Amino acid sequence: MASGIVATGGTISEAGGYKIHKFTSGGTFEITAGSGDVEYLIVAGGGGAGGASSNDAGGGGGGAGGLKTGTAVGLVVDSYTIVVGAGGAGGAPANDGTKGSNSSFNGITSEGGGAGVDYPATGLDGGSGGGGSGTAYTGGSGTVGQGYNGGRTVTSNNCGGGGGGSSAVGGNSYSSGNIGGIGGAGTASSITGSSVTYAGGGGGGAYDTKTGGAGGAGGGGKGSNEAEGNGAAGTANTGGGGGGASNGSNGGAGGSGIVIVRYLI
Repeated sequence: MASGIVATGGTISEAGGYKIHKFTSGGTFEITAGSGDVEYLIVAGGGGAGGASSNDAGGGGGGAGGLKTGTAVGLVVDSYTIVVGAGGAGGAPANDGTKGSNSSFNGITSEGGGAGVDYPATGLDGGSGGGGSGTAYTGGSGTVGQGYNGGRTVTSNNCGGGGGGSSAVGGNSYSSGNIGGIGGAGTASSITGSSVTYAGGGGGGAYDTKTGGAGGAGGGGKGSNEAEGNGAAGTANTGGGGGGASNGSNGGAGGSGIVIVRYLI
């Protein structure tokens, strides 16, 4: 059944009998006539990854921004504020990254991704948890219904854990092959009419010539080794976490979030 909604705001398109409003930065979704149900995808900014000092293990990957989907029932003529969270900054050498910022619509909030950390420390909590660095230190916790926990460093391999994703935990670093933890996988959504994956965790950074972890599907940045330098940034407007750093390098920044709403034409 058609919704009868007439609305403005964001970048507007049509697909599959829906009108779609995509916000890659803050704005207003304004219903100017009619009323009805509005589906939403809300992705927060991804967490920044840990930097790494010249003598320590690789930094933990940034956690993905929290991801929420659902339906806002019975919206009426009004202005609805959209907030799109920025990605967190990557940590300078020997510093933790910064948590991503929240995204929101109609009082519904997704939490920014938890930051990855420098060795040795526990990953920071968030929408998805940041990767830890150090064998006695876990990844950060994700928020129930939004994302998963980060990974950690396994014994004696000096690589960071992967950041959590919106649909899977961040990987622990591999003792075989000395590889940083893989970022947790994100979530595929077809709210725009075609499938796009959002909110993947950042890969853990490596030490010396070891291998940085791959970023999780959904915009997670790859962790680096010494030759590669800084960890890769999460992809903009996916909420992907940043990739962890190698020794003497900066962690990757988290990717900014996104808010998408749609309703039947």
